[in-house]
Amino acid sequence: MRYYPVFLDLANQPCIVLGEGKFASEKAASLREAGAVVRVIPSSEYRTGDLAGARLVVDASEDPEINRLSWEEAEAAGILINVVDRPAQCRFIAPAIVRRDPLLVAISTSGESPYLASALRSRIERWLGREWGPFVALVGNVRRQLRARGVSVPDQTRIYRRIVSSDVRNLIRRGRPDDAAHLAVAIAQAGPNGAGRVALVGAGPGDPDLLTFKARELLADADYVLHDALIAPETLALCGPDARLEDVGKRAGLESPRQEAITARLIELARAGNSVVRLKGGDPFVFGRGGEELAGLVDAGVEVVVVPGVSAALAAPAAAGIPVTLRGVASSLAITTAQGGGSLDRLRELALAADTLVVLMPRSNLAEVAAVLAEAVGGSRPAAVISNATLPNQQSVTGTHRNPGHSGRGGSRRSRACTCGAAKLVCGWWVRLDTFDWGLVARDWRLSRVSWSPTGCAPRAMTWNSSRS
Repeated sequence: MRYYPVFLDLANQPCIVLGEGKFASEKAASLREAGAVVRVIPSSEYRTGDLAGARLVVDASEDPEINRLSWEEAEAAGILINVVDRPAQCRFIAPAIVRRDPLLVAISTSGESPYLASALRSRIERWLGREWGPFVALVGNVRRQLRARGVSVPDQTRIYRRIVSSDVRNLIRRGRPDDAAHLAVAIAQAGPNGAGRVALVGAGPGDPDLLTFKARELLADADYVLHDALIAPETLALCGPDARLEDVGKRAGLESPRQEAITARLIELARAGNSVVRLKGGDPFVFGRGGEELAGLVDAGVEVVVVPGVSAALAAPAAAGIPVTLRGVASSLAITTAQGGGSLDRLRELALAADTLVVLMPRSNLAEVAAVLAEAVGGSRPAAVISNATLPNQQSVTGTHRNPGHSGRGGSRRSRACTCGAAKLVCGWWVRLDTFDWGLVARDWRLSRVSWSPTGCAPRAMTWNSSRS
């Protein structure tokens, strides 16, 4: 680390800015805003000795000779100096600042790229909304109250975590500061052993970049994260450093926790005052048994938050370049599972009713599922098997209902690989672009470019030109 990060209290302290123009004006204004007593010396008026008594100097003259003289004078007098755009002549650098007073966030690239520092500032400004200023002030008031009551630091920390994960910031954002203050005080008065909360969070199809912003915040603040078996390690890495992870996933053919035991554990942790995340693949309410957990938690009187996720039923076809609806071709979609009682009968009915059918968890009985679908709608309808959707090891192969995942272009080796991960089966005429009858849609659409994926089973990029809106 080249620079030691520090914030300076310059209230009523003498500071000097050398130069004129935009940079000098901006630096002088920033110093005055921090409470400094600022003297601006135009470049033509600077003389050696003018810096005497200054706490801090900014040389914005952009004159190499003045830069040299001011640097030498400041060094000799032990004055902190920043020569603009001259890293070798800087005893401090001014970082990019995100201001949410009293919260200040400083970003520095150690002088390597002011552009990147500015770009990061813009991103953080979008993340840290205006509500963060009054929120920090509110937490500061709570901290003073807790210290006055003699609450220990570990107990204070638990209270702060509960305030951060509560609705306090949302109330401020909605223009209800009094309600936010009352909620924060209530959490503080309840102490570290107040009731906790459970968040049923969808982890999306696999890629952690597809997590919702709310999901990331809850993971960062959670005390406990109870997660499914197939959650990507990169997603679990988003949990806070003190979060305790518990794998409660169900694996076919292996001993797995019973649903009743999982719900009981969620209730136990919440009643102990913890912030708990139940992290489920895809969306918690799409074949994720989230509804059962919600009912159990509500019956137990536990506060519950539901955070939807991107369902793998839609994300997997999209990641493979397969649209599940298309105007004039596929206007209905059915989503089901290959597991559970009556699943095969249900598959037959849905295949006849929908233009596109997405089957989740087909891996263990794929041959049986394919036979049912072939009998219902014929063996020639295109189908694709997609595994590990949105992850770097995503695999997808196409075929027909008679032989799903055995495309002549794919080969049996890739078919076996495609069914060894979390797989989805997609059935519909739109699955195979190379065999699709474009005459069906030529009146309304024109395909201008198709770029096939390395697996050769679906388009990676398409540019559409519509002849009418």
